[in-house]
Amino acid sequence: MIRETLYTMKSLHRDDFKIEGFRFGSGEKTMAIVGSMRGDEIQQLYICSQMVAQLKELESQGDLDPNKSILIIPSCNPYSMNVSKRFWAMDNTDINRMFPGYDQGETTQRIAAAIFKQLEGYQYGAQMASSYIPGSYVPHVRMLKTGYENIEAAKMFGFPYISVSTPAPFDTALLNYNWQVWGTSAFSIYAGQTNNIDKKNALLTQQCFIRFLKRIGVIRKPVKNVGYDSLLLDEDNLVRISAKKAGLFTAQYGAGDYVDEGATIAIITDPNDGSVLEEVKATTSGYIFFAYNKPLVFQHSLIFTII
Repeated sequence: MIRETLYTMKSLHRDDFKIEGFRFGSGEKTMAIVGSMRGDEIQQLYICSQMVAQLKELESQGDLDPNKSILIIPSCNPYSMNVSKRFWAMDNTDINRMFPGYDQGETTQRIAAAIFKQLEGYQYGAQMASSYIPGSYVPHVRMLKTGYENIEAAKMFGFPYISVSTPAPFDTALLNYNWQVWGTSAFSIYAGQTNNIDKKNALLTQQCFIRFLKRIGVIRKPVKNVGYDSLLLDEDNLVRISAKKAGLFTAQYGAGDYVDEGATIAIITDPNDGSVLEEVKATTSGYIFFAYNKPLVFQHSLIFTII
């Protein structure tokens, strides 16, 4: 394993901004894994750190192909993580909306350009992603419909679900989108939580990564778990449920739970007198794919999607 500083930016008032990477093997650029792009992506950082530890052990045992190169970048935004801000701490811009970047542009454009330079040329790429809506997901791998999406490769992870979505115009500045356009089979990995460590889903995600690395020939030793026969979902076909009222939000079900049509899946109450403003009902039977998880909710906010 080689630990190296991939990018450095001088700071006047604190330690220099640094992005560190961990390299395993050499030779062909086989796979890159990117962790937290935003300052609240703790689950994403945790999973990458566990992958570094696991690959380090496998490498010491001679169980990695030395001719295949793996790069893991646990965090691309340590400044924001240090002050608990989701976006870039100085101007609130999102690094993951700046790709492929511009090395003479604004700060986050320069950071994106430096990251993308390191990531170009890999056969496969996975980003530990999070949603702009606070909540929990069933662990899954997601791809944008660019015309370059690789469904068959996504199946090799063995996640319960593979979701595909039609990109909006602003999605063209995402890492996933640009990675695909530049010739990498790119995947966004959603591992349940964002700003909390969920060990159960973290372990499931690690197993999916190990399974994928085995199937592309990086890991030499046998891998016992076979994973799921992934169900392909088009996000346009998910049933979306939004809050009709604003108030205190109490979920009765979470991501992965099965609900019957008509069941009360959440209650929204008045924050002052405790009266029930809305009993949120499931509009169809199925499994909850996404569940909002903040204590306050705004009117018309998305709170559930159901498969």
